[in-house]
Amino acid sequence: MNKQRYLLDYTLRLADDALIIGHRLSEWCGHGPVLEQDIALTNTSLDHLGRARTLYQYAAEQFNRLPQGEKKNAFTSVAIQNLVASGENLGEDDLAYLRDGWDFRNMLLLEQPNIDWAYTIARSFFYDTFNYFFFQHLAGCKDESLAAVAEKSLKEVTYHLRWSSEWVVRLGDGTSESHQRMQHAVNELWAYTGELFVMNDTDKIMLQEGTGVDIEAIKPLWMQRVSAVFEEATINTPTGTWMQQGGKEGRHTEQLGYILAELQFMQRAYPGMAW
Repeated sequence: MNKQRYLLDYTLRLADDALIIGHRLSEWCGHGPVLEQDIALTNTSLDHLGRARTLYQYAAEQFNRLPQGEKKNAFTSVAIQNLVASGENLGEDDLAYLRDGWDFRNMLLLEQPNIDWAYTIARSFFYDTFNYFFFQHLAGCKDESLAAVAEKSLKEVTYHLRWSSEWVVRLGDGTSESHQRMQHAVNELWAYTGELFVMNDTDKIMLQEGTGVDIEAIKPLWMQRVSAVFEEATINTPTGTWMQQGGKEGRHTEQLGYILAELQFMQRAYPGMAW
């Protein structure tokens, strides 16, 4: 791939991450344990979805500037291939609603289901901690569009991390049942945290270009923050766990299929539908 394709892949991955976690958190709307937290989590979901929109818009601009030959081979989705063949430009909605599961590059952690409140908190805490350090570094990148997204997102992520950290402590250092549920959620989701710090070809090229983030350098910062919160929450950090990965290359768990079946239904059933 050329540098433009790597930038497109990088932007799409960030957009996919935001879309999938935003959708997962939105599933709690109307089902939160208390009204205040229901609203808080719904607002957090909207923060992620807002970032996804901005990134998909930027990704669509990059895609539309590609040579026609590269456009045809960019995605496996027949729906998108038909749009490309007809000479139409893609928009943010096309990238969100018309790509197939193997075209998505989100991390596996984010597509894991909301088993209970503790699972949702653990998943958010792991991702929020990563985002806190990631966007700090991305805000200084050479790409003005990504830097602007990072600067805006950092303000939101700072709140997200404070909120999820407080809930980890509240559940971990709460009742015996809440502690057990929090520890179980951490144990189950820990295997998906390794992918946060896997540098694939896209990460390496973007880092060389001054656009990407050295996510391997973020890991000790992430680990330090996570360990500090776990200590306060009396939660044990899992050890010796084999780490799952593959989402960045389009290899996903079955959970993504369920998400896309719900998320993309309207656009797939009624192509071109708009409000």
